[in-house]
Amino acid sequence: MSKLVKTMLISLVIIIVIGAAAAIIFLNVLDKKDHAEEEKSIDEIVEYSYQTPEVTTDLSDGSFVRIQFQIVTDSKHAKEEIEKREFQVRNVIIKELAKMDEESFKTGLTDVEDVLKVQLNEVMSEGKIEDVYTISKILQ
Repeated sequence: MSKLVKTMLISLVIIIVIGAAAAIIFLNVLDKKDHAEEEKSIDEIVEYSYQTPEVTTDLSDGSFVRIQFQIVTDSKHAKEEIEKREFQVRNVIIKELAKMDEESFKTGLTDVEDVLKVQLNEVMSEGKIEDVYTISKILQ
């Protein structure tokens, strides 16, 4: 083999090895950043959370409920937006509870949280709702 072919092959192998090493390092760094973004500290969760006012409404069977939620957003801008959308939050809560009776309320509170999360994410333009927690409920 000629000297030129040997030099090209060695150069090609070196470029491939360097490229593979760079790709592995790059992918590992990106993967760690993704995990860091997913796992928020409790301080960040509290900072990006919005506490709804207590909502008092009736259920389909005539029972009354007073309920309050903690809505966790993904950013400061999303928290500010959900604060402005308080009327929509109240609307979703009232509509969902109006469909329930006392028994379904006792067993289906997680469904209300899920519906609230989905419906509010549909109207959000700045960020998203990550989770909804029931923090207070009274059934009369």
